[in-house]
Amino acid sequence: MLEVSNLDYASEETVYFQRLSVIVTDFIFFYAVLEFKDVSSLSKDLKKKESIFMQYTIPVLLIFNLGLFIVDHIHFQYNGILFGIMLLSIIRILQDRNVEGAFWFAVLLNMKHIYMYVAPAYFIYLLRTYCFQADMPISWSRFSVRNFANLAAVVGSVFAVSFGPFIYLNQFGQVLSRLFPFKRGLLHAYWAPNFWALYSGVDKVLTIVGVKSGIMTADNVQSGSMTSGLVQEYNHTALPSIPPGFCFLLVIFGMLPVLLSLWDQRTKVSFVRSVVLCGLTSYLFGWHVHEKAILLAIIPLALLTLNSKQDARIYLFLSTVGYYSLFPLLFTPLENMLKVLALIQSSIFSFWAFSFIYSEKSRKDDTPILLQLPLLNLSESVFILGLIPLGLFNSLGFWLLNIGERLPFLPLLLTSVYCSLGIVYSWLEFYRLCLTDSEVGIFSIFQSVSRFSVVGYNNHNSDVDQIPSKKIKKAKRK
Repeated sequence: MLEVSNLDYASEETVYFQRLSVIVTDFIFFYAVLEFKDVSSLSKDLKKKESIFMQYTIPVLLIFNLGLFIVDHIHFQYNGILFGIMLLSIIRILQDRNVEGAFWFAVLLNMKHIYMYVAPAYFIYLLRTYCFQADMPISWSRFSVRNFANLAAVVGSVFAVSFGPFIYLNQFGQVLSRLFPFKRGLLHAYWAPNFWALYSGVDKVLTIVGVKSGIMTADNVQSGSMTSGLVQEYNHTALPSIPPGFCFLLVIFGMLPVLLSLWDQRTKVSFVRSVVLCGLTSYLFGWHVHEKAILLAIIPLALLTLNSKQDARIYLFLSTVGYYSLFPLLFTPLENMLKVLALIQSSIFSFWAFSFIYSEKSRKDDTPILLQLPLLNLSESVFILGLIPLGLFNSLGFWLLNIGERLPFLPLLLTSVYCSLGIVYSWLEFYRLCLTDSEVGIFSIFQSVSRFSVVGYNNHNSDVDQIPSKKIKKAKRK
């Protein structure tokens, strides 16, 4: 099992080790979920029945997350422990345990560098609220060198332990070359449903039209090109090819609005929303993105579902499309049945739970109930229901038409392009919500409770935090 060249090795012992190790490491994820449940249960404004129900909604969404079930327990990977550490870092920051949150995120970043996608949200929030005084205008006189040094020491120590041996052995360059393999091409073998899948889909259509109309010659078209299922560099035919640097610039510019909003709002809601948007922006415009990276947005977005109805609406839409986009990872007959049943079960609970929480007892229009799903509008509902004929064609229709030999990549291409439309729509909708919505819901509780939960944590910052409340009291007296 430990021989790198032994590609055909298989044994029951190896399977047992892989499965059990995934299950054991998942307990870190369970611990992080329990930590969030303990904090979110502080809500006192809800009726007792609703409070108990809502207390367990998010933990159920996280622990029984269909995406993790697919990529870890069937496809076999170790994402559970990684997302557990990610959740733990977010929760510690929500609890105002900022240094501990920074430590866990540094550990996470060194375990898998894909989480660099959400690092800007952490950096901006900690700099604005921990190094500067969160409730006061920016001024270098209010910059805490001590707090900055604490963060730098903790994060730097984690990186030193991780990269120190490689630097000592003069292997740091080899590590970097493997962390950023730009030679793998813009898209993965299965196109992750992002902006570049749409871009490449348009390139395919234009190429076919160009060849049939005589504008392009078939000799200039690379056969199979980006739909061959191989991991390597390809050039687009009709549209300009995309270099890695251009993807990097798009990701940066795509993140800027939400990061500027986070710097201005500096609230816990805006922090979690920024984490979601940074992950989703990188997923849409990044270089060689894997399909499982959609969980970088879905899992933290679940934390916001009790914050507002709009957060829950976008979660329902994005999670359903995102989970379906992982279906190509499972392709055996038994796995096909399991993934469909699991998605149905997950969707029924999610839509029913939030329909109950936000009490959708009546609709303002006459739309038939069968067409419009809870919380979603008609167009969103139709798009979700469109996954049904797509799945039927990819399984039964593709087989009945007998086009497998001629167009073997077609089901993957259709799944990728269709899901890309839904994910891009979710990104635009969530961006609109983040830039226009005010802070409401259970996360506002974190902000008020945190001032009293840690006694003696930072006397200077505690005095500053009380300034706005004093001003409000004086205004009320007037």
